[in-house]
Amino acid sequence: MEYEEFFGEYFNIRDELDRHCAELYKLHAPHLNCKSGCDSCCMDFSIFPVEFYTIKKQAGYNLKKGNISASEGECPFLVNHRCVIYDARPIICRTQGLPLLYMGVEQWELSACELNFTNFDFNEFTEESTFPQDKYNSRMFLLNQKFLKFLPAELYNEKTLIPLRELVK
Repeated sequence: MEYEEFFGEYFNIRDELDRHCAELYKLHAPHLNCKSGCDSCCMDFSIFPVEFYTIKKQAGYNLKKGNISASEGECPFLVNHRCVIYDARPIICRTQGLPLLYMGVEQWELSACELNFTNFDFNEFTEESTFPQDKYNSRMFLLNQKFLKFLPAELYNEKTLIPLRELVK
């Protein structure tokens, strides 16, 4: 398998995730304040190498539109309150604003943007009405493990995460 073939697997995961997110956005529409131009969640996230290389290939020319002088922690692809790589944006960016369910240190944790769900009882969230972050993170971790076997061993290890700003360089 050529490492570009991993891009197809990544797109399959991402497409499934997008469908799941669309259902949750529809379900929670009355509580979501996220709109075009809302960027309080936009940060210089770090991503798996498989996602990094996929975005690099998919976003291509748009990577040059990134803001190389973005301050630390700021997303370099947020320009004038708009994502210049929106169609290729990372998985973590696709879930922003939704209620995220994940395993914390000792128990299940629920995270949601503080600008959303302001008049909502968090006890009303169910497994069906939250995004299962660990499910997709696990799948990405396993895909990344396979992807790393096709790269020179000294480049990355399975715990390596690459900041988005590295795409601008």
